[in-house]
Amino acid sequence: MSEFTDIIKSSKPTLVDFYATWCGPCKMMHPILEQVKEKVNESATIVKIDVDKNQDLSAQFRVQSVPTLIIFKDGEVKWRAAGVHTADDLEKKLKEFA
Repeated sequence: MSEFTDIIKSSKPTLVDFYATWCGPCKMMHPILEQVKEKVNESATIVKIDVDKNQDLSAQFRVQSVPTLIIFKDGEVKWRAAGVHTADDLEKKLKEFA
């Protein structure tokens, strides 16, 4: 938990994907997040959190559906959305907060 807190307190944007292994749309997000990671390189961090293994963290951020994507910067939530998003949309969002 403290490691997660350290990551989201970064001055560079951090995209957190709250997902579940049994979730179809979550599986669709995996290759999209890989594309985003390639495009943004070191300018942003991408983290995946399994909601079933991290129930306290999921509850803390009120994750009610998966996938839920949240962008943090300096420990603050800057953007959040549920569902599948395109690599281009996520890249633009991350650059907006860079």
